[in-house]
Amino acid sequence: MSGKPVTKRLVFHIGGYDPITSQVSARRRFVREIARFQRAWSVKAVVDGSHDTADRARWNVTTTGPGWLVETDYRLVRWLDVIEGFGRRSIGSRIFVGVLAFLDFVSSGTLWRYLLTNWRYALFFLYPWVTFGLLIAAAFLIGVFAFKITGSIPIAAGGGLFGGAAVLAGPWRWLHLGNLFDDWIFSREYIQRGNSEIEQRLDRLAAELVAAASSSAADEILVIGHSLGAVLAVDLLDRALKLEPALGQNKVPVTFLSVGSSILKIGLHPKAIRFRMTVERVAKSRGIFWGDYQALIDPLNFYKSRPMAEMGLSTENEATVRVVRLSRMLDDDIYRRIRFNFFRVHCQFVSGNDRRSSYDYFMLTCGPVSAKAQTLAPDGALSMIADDGGLIAGAPLSDSELLGSPVVAA
Repeated sequence: MSGKPVTKRLVFHIGGYDPITSQVSARRRFVREIARFQRAWSVKAVVDGSHDTADRARWNVTTTGPGWLVETDYRLVRWLDVIEGFGRRSIGSRIFVGVLAFLDFVSSGTLWRYLLTNWRYALFFLYPWVTFGLLIAAAFLIGVFAFKITGSIPIAAGGGLFGGAAVLAGPWRWLHLGNLFDDWIFSREYIQRGNSEIEQRLDRLAAELVAAASSSAADEILVIGHSLGAVLAVDLLDRALKLEPALGQNKVPVTFLSVGSSILKIGLHPKAIRFRMTVERVAKSRGIFWGDYQALIDPLNFYKSRPMAEMGLSTENEATVRVVRLSRMLDDDIYRRIRFNFFRVHCQFVSGNDRRSSYDYFMLTCGPVSAKAQTLAPDGALSMIADDGGLIAGAPLSDSELLGSPVVAA
């Protein structure tokens, strides 16, 4: 076996805009999904300890296989309170500001850029607005129908109002339109002026990351951002670089993984100048390796795109893009059951796999091969882990032994 396996890892995970996942349910889901990882890779994992602060939830993971043991310090960045704050606004306010956000993304040409980059993502953008428009149109038609039957304007108005109330009491909640509206409202506000609560939290976590990089015994620091969390992960790393420009170059290497990323959701908006500058600084950092995982079946990410190029930035230090097949990670019956549940498909990036695959969230965060080496390897950790879960002798565990390319399909 060549290269040195990872024995200790520090992980900062930032999830997406998920208003239904508290840190308690996130930990429960982590424990449930890591059980699938154990079965797929013939390894053992123990999750223990819980140390929560206002900024993050933290627990320890010990994974073992024949001849190796990894201790992972897992830190889940908390921002559910910010998400819930948007959800507590009145429905009228959310609809009004949401429509403004829609008009902004359309009039600025951002929707057109989505279409040019990935038409599936453009459909995801249009879904809540078109659906809401159709529901309101249906409520209006109820009023028209009532007028034709009764000839009474008050009854027609009452019928229309009843239809509107039914929309808000039913489909608005069932189809999660409120959460989708809030997602785009938050994105627009983030582009225009940022979010003070998020920024203060990222400042504190950046200081924590820098301190860990200088004093931790970890072999690797992994910052992983899922969905809109990838945007915040870029922001976190940029703040850490301002505190320590040599981050990742001295003691502990730093890897950044954006998975099912919404970086282009923000970066393609013409007013997101501040964010694009942030991305460029992180990409240019010599001590940070950036890998970007994408999947065709997931309409909530930008499949087969090169983030830096799409944003018109220098591609000299662009992300190593890995295009993966989510269908290869799951049993056939499970895949058939979830393939049209787009949110569930999107969450597969942070879920356990039924089968060994070139992409495995838990192998990246808790396995004995560095996340950078897995990203650079054409088949991830597949050729590095034996059937019994042990490390394969002669496997290129060191990223210095691997050659990467900007876009790799797996």
